Amino acid sequence: MTETASHMDLSGKLLIAMPGMGDPRFVHSVIFICAHSADGAMGLIVNQPAPDLAPGDLLEQLEIEADGEGLPECIHVGGPVANERGFVLHSGEYGVGEATLRVNADFAMTATREILEDMAARRGPKRALLALGYAGWAPGQLEAEIAQNGWLDCDASPDLVFSAGDSRKWEQALATLGIDPLALSASAGRA
Repeated sequence: MTETASHMDLSGKLLIAMPGMGDPRFVHSVIFICAHSADGAMGLIVNQPAPDLAPGDLLEQLEIEADGEGLPECIHVGGPVANERGFVLHSGEYGVGEATLRVNADFAMTATREILEDMAARRGPKRALLALGYAGWAPGQLEAEIAQNGWLDCDASPDLVFSAGDSRKWEQALATLGIDPLALSASAGRA
């Protein structure tokens, strides 16, 4: 089997952490996969708001003027890698040329100052999620974690990703697969 034939591509999908997830940084997390190839994977956690960090404060630090309108209500912890860098996961109608990673028709990701300026001026994407940091996997690492029952994956809907109910996203993502969170146990699949 060739390398490409065996590669699973989860770009544009959601990863749902299983209850037995060993890494405390990812307990009950839902991660939108922005890119996945034979070189590894990159995604943003979409259901962990960053405590004590407001979008207005971030723009103030970057000296971008904003009236608070047009900005997401919170900043998310996107993951443990490069957590000083900002990433905006947004609806697909917006883009900043080559600086925007087009995931699919519904989703794109931009990590430039320009998107923040556009959002502050209400010229930004219709829907957006602001995150600091990202989750990254080396080649084959994500596939191995999935094989060890660390993650489930499901289709990503804009309503699920961009909705304000962060505390419910994990259950909602499982529900898209017809899974009741109470039916899951940390030892699933290890009979």
